[in-house]
Amino acid sequence: MSGLSGKVALVTGGSRGIGAAIAERLAQDGADVALTYAASPDKANAVVGRIEASGRRGLAIAADATDGRAVQAAVEKTVAEFGRIDILVNNAGVFPYGPFEEVSEDELDRTLAIHVRSSFLAAQAAARHLGQGGRIISIGSCLADYAGGANMTLYVMTKAALTGLTRGLARDLGPRGITANIIHPGPTDTDMNPADGPGADGQRQGIALGHYGEASDIAAMAAHLAGEGGRWVTGASIAVDGGINA
Repeated sequence: MSGLSGKVALVTGGSRGIGAAIAERLAQDGADVALTYAASPDKANAVVGRIEASGRRGLAIAADATDGRAVQAAVEKTVAEFGRIDILVNNAGVFPYGPFEEVSEDELDRTLAIHVRSSFLAAQAAARHLGQGGRIISIGSCLADYAGGANMTLYVMTKAALTGLTRGLARDLGPRGITANIIHPGPTDTDMNPADGPGADGQRQGIALGHYGEASDIAAMAAHLAGEGGRWVTGASIAVDGGINA
């Protein structure tokens, strides 16, 4: 029997990149998986197709992470469709980049909404349904603890906030047997940061292992935390970064 058999997961921003890899890995390990997407229904449905091909149930939910009510509704739709929720993965994200002095208030609000507000509200909504053994996993960034360069203040700030959210959730939900952890990926080969992109060589030079990670590397850690191996891990910030911050 697979380690997550009988479990239900919701992955925000699960139509591509790290989110899609996590959704598919959780399904391979036995979970039924819902995922949210903002603007790519074809990609989201393709992920659902791969989930279903692995023998599990999948569900794509249109939910823009800037809309708190949509994120909360996605949790409720997952429960309505699958009867429960056991695992929440807060993955939806953006990468704002540019001079600090030029960050607009609209961009500030949008990034806070996607990285922080939606994660808080999704966790709050999920916590009403999670039982003993429930899991909340957030996807942060290696840049949350070490900025690494200029022009990323907004990104660094909002990703760092997820560490505080995770620690608070671990304390608030621990008495109910629910864990909360955050994974901090390093440079990972996705369409957001491709290994053959213009800035890839500079990033690669700082990685102890000398190469980009794959989305499956992050998914493997998420699956571990979601499964039995993560039952006594909570409030943790776990680097899956090839040693870029070593």
